[in-house]
Amino acid sequence: MRRYAKPIVVADDLNLLRGRTTGVITLPRHLDWSGAADYDLDSPGRIVDLYRTVLIEATKPDDLHSFLDRTVLERLWPSIWLPPELRRAWEQGFPELRRTVSEAPAA
Repeated sequence: MRRYAKPIVVADDLNLLRGRTTGVITLPRHLDWSGAADYDLDSPGRIVDLYRTVLIEATKPDDLHSFLDRTVLERLWPSIWLPPELRRAWEQGFPELRRTVSEAPAA
């Protein structure tokens, strides 16, 4: 079994997740070095990409607090692909994120 090699960063508190929810965001290079770091939050596919990227690449809780929004995270959570260890760490810290896809509102 392959282990998740990156340090796992989890928000200090879901209420601190107060990132923007509309418009275009450009992630800093330490979060997205792909050359496609602009994310249109009004595009359903791009907002999922942004959340997945920030969750996986965050190096400190401030990265999460700055770019994620609690309400959006809770809505998207069931549909975001994440490494199992990362998903488990978030769900252990925030049990309210644990819900089945059938319980989740449509993204």
